[in-house]
Amino acid sequence: MSHPVNLYCTLWELPELDFPHTLLSRRDSQDPDLYEHLQGFIGFVTHDGSRPMSTTLYHVIQHIQRVQNHLTLQVEEANLDAMSNWAKRANALIVLPDASVRDPAGLVLVSGQDGACHPDAQMPYPPDALQRKESTMAILEERGISVPAELPPVVGVGELALRDPEELVGRALALLSVAVYAEGLHSGRPVSSAEIRARLPSADLSPKEASFLAAQEPTAQQIVDHAWRYEALAVVMWVLGHLPDLGWPSQGADVPTLAKTIFELGEHGLLARASVRSETEILNALDLNVRLHWAARQAKREGDTPPADLHTSVLMERQGALNWIACRNDADWDQVDTQT
Repeated sequence: MSHPVNLYCTLWELPELDFPHTLLSRRDSQDPDLYEHLQGFIGFVTHDGSRPMSTTLYHVIQHIQRVQNHLTLQVEEANLDAMSNWAKRANALIVLPDASVRDPAGLVLVSGQDGACHPDAQMPYPPDALQRKESTMAILEERGISVPAELPPVVGVGELALRDPEELVGRALALLSVAVYAEGLHSGRPVSSAEIRARLPSADLSPKEASFLAAQEPTAQQIVDHAWRYEALAVVMWVLGHLPDLGWPSQGADVPTLAKTIFELGEHGLLARASVRSETEILNALDLNVRLHWAARQAKREGDTPPADLHTSVLMERQGALNWIACRNDADWDQVDTQT
């Protein structure tokens, strides 16, 4: 007896399909139809939003949002165990004809009938992502910071697509542009947007940033929001290798040093002398920031002071920058999520 099986894999490069099967279809993230299909899949597992959100359902949704490859296979029942071994290596969720969403071992994560989850089902995560989370949790324990064990790991290296160095430089210049403009307005010593654009002509401004620079009288909130972009700039400069470390997120960035470095290197030097950090370093920073941001926001919600001198606004700006750099949800700068 054979079964049609759908596999939803988060890795960019899949292991060889080394088990007996018939390939019915295969598409990757370059296929424009995949995004719409995945949105429909999220609607299916949530029952169009009517199912109560659970930890497992939340993790399943996050997995679907990271899918890079979708395969439909015909597999004989005798070969399902071999397929499960492959699914584990491909970091895949399995959907069977009964409409159940299953882990690589075949245990039900989301029942097609009522959304129930088998108590032993395990969400798939790449081994390096799980190890990274474990290392981060050890750091937090040393500092006396408590976060839920249920918070998922961030993406693994095999799931990661980083911005290229040219994009990073353009973003650094854009962040400096709007932060300088906001700082001048806030201090009462404004620098004209024309002067900023003339000094930083390669700034890759987002539509919202361009609108802010063009505004004659931006709102007080716009000014405050863009003044905080120095913190996002620090992250981009760190990733480019022009900042030795990010430091503990308890105080703001060293703005004079950031500005001096950029203007001394110049736009060409920012790219020519860049030494982009490794995927592992970037993901380590992302995983740590996700958990620190959660701890700081939770303390604020409960009316407490964030632990370990954490600064919520610094963490939020770092989160947005790291999410953008790691292409989380493929969001452009104006749509990037600053939450965890």
